[in-house]
Amino acid sequence: MADPVRIHRKNALSMEEVVDRFIKQMKLAAGLNTQRIFAAWDACSGAAPFTLKRFFRDGTLYITLSSSVVRNQLYFQSDSLVEKMNLWLSNDGLFTDDNRSVGYISRLVLK
Repeated sequence: MADPVRIHRKNALSMEEVVDRFIKQMKLAAGLNTQRIFAAWDACSGAAPFTLKRFFRDGTLYITLSSSVVRNQLYFQSDSLVEKMNLWLSNDGLFTDDNRSVGYISRLVLK
């Protein structure tokens, strides 16, 4: 009977390292970061039911809302919303802050 194959402990990786390597190797970080930014908008703004379109480019998050009343209320909170979303992203385990193309939110544009 053959000996079972053993994995040496020094070659073992944690699940976090495996996921990190997979995301980088498959070049999924930009798309995943964009989805996490949209999730941050939903979680922090409270305006997910009124959100029609979301778009992120060059640090700017563009949001199209169906309600002008909600848009006006959020307009006056836009600076604090950006801070709140960036804090939410920094605590998100799937968001990678070392990605050059999709990083933290620097500006919020409401339409």
